[in-house]
Amino acid sequence: MRLSMPAPRPARESVVPMINVVFLLLIFFLIGARLAPPDPIEIDPPEAASDRPPEAEAALLVAADGMLAYGDARDEAVYAALAEVPREAPLSVRADRAAEAAVVARVLARLAAEGVAPVELVAAAR
Repeated sequence: MRLSMPAPRPARESVVPMINVVFLLLIFFLIGARLAPPDPIEIDPPEAASDRPPEAEAALLVAADGMLAYGDARDEAVYAALAEVPREAPLSVRADRAAEAAVVARVLARLAAEGVAPVELVAAAR
């Protein structure tokens, strides 16, 4: 009695290389992404010709209506919050393009009077 040989099964492709690539891409994007909380108030900074990134990590935001925000503090409370933070790096002041120059000048003068230094005025690069 002659038994026939079973038909050979086609070789299945392994999904392990695809899983490895997806895992490596996931790690790459997680490490490369900068996860930062959103700004407490919406500002539209003026444009500048410089492409040098700001050195400061902490930012004081000045809205178009003159409202100030630093972390959870708003308006006059930002000065008390800034006085509690030691300054190794400069403070970044990001003002909306519609904010009046007099308001920004008053904020910068008040920061100087409070002893907050150095201060960096930040604009968006073109």
